[in-house]
Amino acid sequence: MNISKVARLTGLTAKTLRYYESIGLIPEPERADNGYRSYNDSLLRRIRFIKNAREAGFNLDECRELLILHDNECRTSAEVKALTLAKIAELEQRIAQMQQLLQGLRCLADQCHGDQQPECPIMEALDGYKEVRSIEK
Repeated sequence: MNISKVARLTGLTAKTLRYYESIGLIPEPERADNGYRSYNDSLLRRIRFIKNAREAGFNLDECRELLILHDNECRTSAEVKALTLAKIAELEQRIAQMQQLLQGLRCLADQCHGDQQPECPIMEALDGYKEVRSIEK
């Protein structure tokens, strides 16, 4: 199947597929007589695996590690679980940081009168007069 069909089947763009190929995340597909890429079912499954891993929050390097494990019949589930637990810890940390930012922004919004006057705590914070993360009620 050609790149357009693979793009439709996976929900990825042709540009993304070519990028994955250029960085070695997927092998170069065979070429048809007309020179176009020709993807087989095995490569399609690999692309879907990458897409699912990306949607689960794994970055490209982590996807590469998961693919190595996927291809290794001697892998252990402990290795896969360790990668997943590391991703969970990273996501939890990012969520905590985002919640802290959200709390700071809410506090700034609460302090802003939202009227016709030019004074605005939000602008002051963005201008560096206040620290967005440390604003507390």
